[in-house]
Amino acid sequence: MPLIQIDRAQLAPSILPADVPELSDDECIARLARAVETPDSARLDEVAALIGRLAVTIE
Repeated sequence: MPLIQIDRAQLAPSILPADVPELSDDECIARLARAVETPDSARLDEVAALIGRLAVTIE
C-alpha cells in the first residue's frame, strides 16, 4: 500500500479566538491582569478570550 502524505495543518480549524489581536504571551498576561484587577462585568468577554488564548498557547 503506497504512503500518502497529508498536510493536517490545512484540515484543522484554528482554535485561537478570532476577536483577540495578535499578542505575545507577556502582553496577553499583562492585559488579563489589568482586566481582572478592577472587576467589571462589561469586560467578561475580553477576559474569557484572553484566558482562551493563553490556554491554546499552553497546550
